[in-house]
Amino acid sequence: MITRIGLFDGTIRPGREAAFYAYVWETMLPVWQAFPGLRELDVLTGDSPELGKAYPLVTSFRFDDRAALEAALASPERQTSLEKTRGLLEMFDGRVMHQVLAPLSRP
Repeated sequence: MITRIGLFDGTIRPGREAAFYAYVWETMLPVWQAFPGLRELDVLTGDSPELGKAYPLVTSFRFDDRAALEAALASPERQTSLEKTRGLLEMFDGRVMHQVLAPLSRP
């Protein structure tokens, strides 16, 4: 299993919180769920007291392997996601970081 996370590092623009999360639920979630090869999707919020900050949105996409992830990233569904994400980012100040994670293999 391989996981690709998206970490929204920043803040939702003041007064846009409800609209931001409604957009995630109504617009982004159906697009993300349509990714080919997707095994599991988590959409989370994060609070990191040790860092002194919160992450208003964290996404976690799980695929069987890197080939399945690469196919999803090259898909028309991903292109739709990129286009729709523009609306989400209009309500957000910060950056979105992506990280691909794999289980640690025992040597």
